[in-house]
Amino acid sequence: MTASDHTHEIVQIAARAAESKGGEDLVAFDVSEPLPLVDAFLLITGNSERNVAAIADAIEEAMLEVGVKRLRREGRQESRWVLLDFGDLVAHVFHEQERIFYGLERLWKDCPIIPITADAGAPAS
Repeated sequence: MTASDHTHEIVQIAARAAESKGGEDLVAFDVSEPLPLVDAFLLITGNSERNVAAIADAIEEAMLEVGVKRLRREGRQESRWVLLDFGDLVAHVFHEQERIFYGLERLWKDCPIIPITADAGAPAS
């Protein structure tokens, strides 16, 4: 089983929102095979707690604009690692030190990568 087209679309929307607030080192994994309840993880790095919070807020706003509601949010108060659960997509917004420490890329390295396009989430013309 692979991530749906809808999941690929919302990954691009979330990525674009993250990049608009300075999110760095974006990588998306198709985790649909090992995790039956989630299709994709999107990992993003922010350079400060304030930046992490701004990235998380931008992702939430962008997802709401396309009708995707957040189911759960963790870590917003500290803003060192904010987890945003949208059902098919879970976005992890890390402070750079937490991203290195937890190393989620190592855990999911066997999962396919979902390409993030340069114009992620841009509406088709």
